[in-house]
Amino acid sequence: MKLSLRPILLFIGALFATLLLATACETGPPVQEMSDARQAIAVAREAGAEDHAAAELFAAEEYLHSAEQKLSDQAYADARHDALQAKSKAQDARQLSEEKQAENK
Repeated sequence: MKLSLRPILLFIGALFATLLLATACETGPPVQEMSDARQAIAVAREAGAEDHAAAELFAAEEYLHSAEQKLSDQAYADARHDALQAKSKAQDARQLSEEKQAENK
């Protein structure tokens, strides 16, 4: 029984191409994530987080600063991670601020 290598080589080639494309998409600068983080911090500030959730807002700003540094170092995966953390912390700050303001009414 003769086994053909062509289907195996085609499969390996297709798998390699898919991995290459997936990697290429992940290694670009996290432009959208950085923008989302900045926007979330601005919304948190507007919601009064500086007064009602200062620690959470500070954490968001620290993550954003770290993301900016990593972006300038072209460490895009790490910058993306920190930008996502900044957005999450900013959302937490906004929510906490709104909750505290609602309690005080």
